[in-house]
Amino acid sequence: MSTECKFRCNCPITTALDIVGDKWTLVVVKQLLTENKSTFKELSACTEAIATNILSARLKKLEEYKIITKEKLPDNKKTNIYRLTEKGISLAPVLIELAIWSDANLREFHESLARGNRLESLKANKEEIILRMQESYRENIGQDKD
Repeated sequence: MSTECKFRCNCPITTALDIVGDKWTLVVVKQLLTENKSTFKELSACTEAIATNILSARLKKLEEYKIITKEKLPDNKKTNIYRLTEKGISLAPVLIELAIWSDANLREFHESLARGNRLESLKANKEEIILRMQESYRENIGQDKD
């Protein structure tokens, strides 16, 4: 795979969006990081209902840019395990900031958000939550699922 991609411009925000700015990429990262998903089957069974061809393309893209790795299960060579690299784990603050922004700005447009609890504690403790999220992921990645 070649990462020789034509980025739209030299802006770091635009460059990041060229990699993680589509509808599904951060959803996949979120599932890996916070929902303990690690196989294609688990990722495709998510509530967000990602189509398998799109999931496959996003996983390849994430692997190409070294945001995830793909390994085989030791006892099942047919099943791939996807794990975030440090690049992928470092997206935790982006996910938290998106959650905070969504909570503050999209409640009027999303019925479930409007009824839900506000994320004030997340906003107040975001640095601690990000660190805990990252540490928890790092601790759990060594444990293969049965």
